[in-house]
Amino acid sequence: MKIRIHETAHGLALDAAADGAERIRQAIRDRGAARIMLSTGASQFALLAALVAQEIDWSKVEMFHLDEYVGLPRSHPASFRRYLEERFLAKLPHGALLKAVHFVSWEGNVDANIAALSREILREPVDVGFIGIGENAHIAFNDPPADFSTHEPYIVVTLDERCRLQQVGEGWYPDVASVPERAVTASVHQIMQCRSILCCVPFAVKADAVKRTLETPLSPLVPATILKTHEDATILLDRDSAAGTPVDVLARFDVTDLRAGA
Repeated sequence: MKIRIHETAHGLALDAAADGAERIRQAIRDRGAARIMLSTGASQFALLAALVAQEIDWSKVEMFHLDEYVGLPRSHPASFRRYLEERFLAKLPHGALLKAVHFVSWEGNVDANIAALSREILREPVDVGFIGIGENAHIAFNDPPADFSTHEPYIVVTLDERCRLQQVGEGWYPDVASVPERAVTASVHQIMQCRSILCCVPFAVKADAVKRTLETPLSPLVPATILKTHEDATILLDRDSAAGTPVDVLARFDVTDLRAGA
């Protein structure tokens, strides 16, 4: 696993977008199309803004998204489908349309929806997964203790209190009681099937999760530790999110430090 540390969250986002765009273009050159997986939340705002500005033939790109709350309508301000529609799909240049969009949908028959989405994502690998790490060190909504054993592509999970408090802290909900208790999420195993993973983790509020991810051996109690086993995963940090990790822990990894004065 590689780590790149930037001075700012903006620099982190530009780097991840440029790196991801080249991987998307390479997939299109190699296979005629690309598949991507997108995450949401405040930590991904700048990344998505930078990604849509890249030169990419979006008509050859399929998008999957990671997770959605059970019971939350698409019209709700905290809906991740709405988030991606407004912050990604609507921002594509010149009215570009993707080859396909695969949302996590809970409406109707949830089991049938999950089965259909699972069949689609298993059809061929995702080329680039753009993900984050939560304040409780989750990836997607795989809260601790995460299920490392299931090979089901999408699963229904119960959200822990730390995860739900994060949603309040980011301003999506007025209080923890308003946050749905369950979600549909891409499983840990499915995320790890991405050919490449670019994990964008800015902001001081993520410093503890970053520290625990990097210093803890593989453990479902710190779900993001699984990223250390991926052949092509890069965690991108800013000065604030990297600040809590001791130098000797960082030294265990392939680190590129792009901070001022580094």
